[in-house]
Amino acid sequence: MQPDTVDPPEFVSERPMPRQPVVMWQAWKQLLFLHWEMDPAEIRRTLPPGLTVDTWHGKAWVGLVPFFMCGVRPRFCPAMPWVSDFLELNVRTYVRDAAGRPGVWFYSLDCNQPIAVAIARTIFRLPYFRAKMRAQMGPKSDFIYYDCRRAGAPATSHYEYRAQGPVHRAVVGSLEEFLVERYRLFSEKNGVLYSGEVWHRPYEIANADAPSWCPEPIRQAGFEGITQPPDHSSQSPGVDVRIFPLNRVGSR
Repeated sequence: MQPDTVDPPEFVSERPMPRQPVVMWQAWKQLLFLHWEMDPAEIRRTLPPGLTVDTWHGKAWVGLVPFFMCGVRPRFCPAMPWVSDFLELNVRTYVRDAAGRPGVWFYSLDCNQPIAVAIARTIFRLPYFRAKMRAQMGPKSDFIYYDCRRAGAPATSHYEYRAQGPVHRAVVGSLEEFLVERYRLFSEKNGVLYSGEVWHRPYEIANADAPSWCPEPIRQAGFEGITQPPDHSSQSPGVDVRIFPLNRVGSR
């Protein structure tokens, strides 16, 4: 009798480049992905018309993602270290538009670069907030220590994290692919829905060792009930990213 065979996993491959002009270049480095399972009905009430909840095996998800933004620059402009490198922490969920296109809906994006906050609010219509933030590698360990306190917030949110185990690409159809391999964002202003694409090579990801974390930014997004540890966590050294134009999708 022949032994049973198991097909090797199919890992996420590089996506085609969008057929639009690049408007911005940037790199996302040392990302921590913390995710909590949510009732889709709870997410649905927070979304604008034109978007529906994207689920994996019937569950919706809210993510909290602190990371480093590096080399941010518009097309044809050089990076300027005093404005191109900064910190960002976003709270997000996963959605689809009326055409079925998957993407990210941001509840908030905290940032310690005022110029970036102003540009992102104006051009990309995203809910950026000014924050006091700092991050550093541990002097005697490979942990990253990351602090964020949004302007007006009562306390500082603190995170400690590092990669744990081998680095790999997400398997096609896996929860990891659903949570991290997202190439479209949605935003809204004055009742009008917008969409923009991003492009990067697939993430190299590992399990995250995150002994210290804080759900405060998620509470600020209106999800008061999250007190338990995340249901899924991962870490990535990062990707180089191309940003494409924002286009109108529809209106209320």
